[in-house]
Amino acid sequence: MRGYDGRAVHTFIRQALAGKPLTVTGDGRQTRSLCYVDDTVRGILAAASDLRGPVNLGNPVELTMLELADLVVELTESRSTVRFIERPTDDPAVRSPDITLARGKLQWEPRVTAHEGLRRTIGWFRQRLAA
Repeated sequence: MRGYDGRAVHTFIRQALAGKPLTVTGDGRQTRSLCYVDDTVRGILAAASDLRGPVNLGNPVELTMLELADLVVELTESRSTVRFIERPTDDPAVRSPDITLARGKLQWEPRVTAHEGLRRTIGWFRQRLAA
């Protein structure tokens, strides 16, 4: 993960660990789904079977950006607040994969919850920032 690539998870964690306000675009009601790397790798390995064509991997459970920001603040035990900024015009309102094919053909679905994945990711960021 690149800490400065503009993605919400990285940005929110960096901001929370630094005690800075978390910058949520728009009203924060747009959604994202989070899939932890372990689950993604399992899905990629499963998809390397005889399955032909594209298959969606990801977590169909959605969080609003505001829920994500609040969860990051909670898990980092930060005193950060939320600051709303202008939402980019190309920012999707909903981002959630349809994993029906992965479930049916690969017997795959994510196992790591957003809460647990964020907890692990925050630990990873803490280690990198301490180094």
